[in-house]
Amino acid sequence: MKKTIKIILAGSLLLSLGSCSVSGPLFVTDNPSGKVTKTGEASYKVIFGFRPIKADASIATAAKNGKITKVSTVDQKIKGGLFVKTYSTIVTGE
Repeated sequence: MKKTIKIILAGSLLLSLGSCSVSGPLFVTDNPSGKVTKTGEASYKVIFGFRPIKADASIATAAKNGKITKVSTVDQKIKGGLFVKTYSTIVTGE
């Protein structure tokens, strides 16, 4: 009985330490996306539930980082673990 409980607890601990990732589109514009040559990304990390004071994962920052003037698509990606989560905004365009 004790061995079973230890195995269940060890398995639960391993599952909780695994990371998970969620990604999805935020929106698409009318700008052409067939010849997209540029990608920009802006992200920040949340550690132990505390977000940095100057955290910026905005569309404008991602476009600026990729030197994009006409945004075609915007995707958001959230990658999480037990203590750290990363929020990213990915912008494609010209």
